[in-house]
Amino acid sequence: MKHGSFKALCLIMMIVLAAPLVFGDDSTVDLESKILETWDGDSPYVWKATGSKFATTSEAESFPRVTTVAAFPMAVFGNNREGKELKSLGIQSRFDRRGYNWVDVYPVLKDDGDDAAPAEIPVPGRARVFDLWVWGANINYYIEIYVRDYQGVVHALRLGSINHQGWKNMRVNVPNGIPQNKRILPRLEALKFVKFRIWTLPLEQVGNAYIYFDQFKVLSDMFESIFDGDELADPDYVQELWNGESQDSQSTQN
Repeated sequence: MKHGSFKALCLIMMIVLAAPLVFGDDSTVDLESKILETWDGDSPYVWKATGSKFATTSEAESFPRVTTVAAFPMAVFGNNREGKELKSLGIQSRFDRRGYNWVDVYPVLKDDGDDAAPAEIPVPGRARVFDLWVWGANINYYIEIYVRDYQGVVHALRLGSINHQGWKNMRVNVPNGIPQNKRILPRLEALKFVKFRIWTLPLEQVGNAYIYFDQFKVLSDMFESIFDGDELADPDYVQELWNGESQDSQSTQN
């Protein structure tokens, strides 16, 4: 009986010790914070905004409006004693009537000119948390972050209410149900950031509203399994190989 119990115990120990070897890649995590946009002028994007049906428009001016301004959260940069040129993104909205109005704030590539189509910012790794500093004026609006998965489906993540005063760090978790992996190699299928959407609520005023964004970041799992031949799962490397092979083949045929 004792001998049988000892053998059973040994078997259990072997299974426990072997488990990390079999399943370790699925549980290993390497979390890193990555900046997606600072609005300090050092990114390839400029930002635009568009509003829903009742956004105020006249011959003199139209809303919403966006610009970069010399402002930043002191909680992040202190008094900026190094004298860096720090900026944030300012959004001004105005609507003709109350209701569920919205403002979309989105990036376009700088080099694409004034008529540039919306761009989507690649999100590194497997996104876990999106993080944004928001300046609010105690106005009862709320913000959503829109992301696109590799299947083309767009998901809205509710960042939260901006019914606060001054700068506040706001975060939203990325649900596990949003796919960022697939079974075949390469497994990683990263998300793309599409836009911010600011919603007004029916009982809140919709005159001039000023909101500011700064330090848009993502907390991502950057871990990738290492295996024999893992470089052949890198799409960029594979493209280089096959382009070279294609050229070699053409040279041989010629």
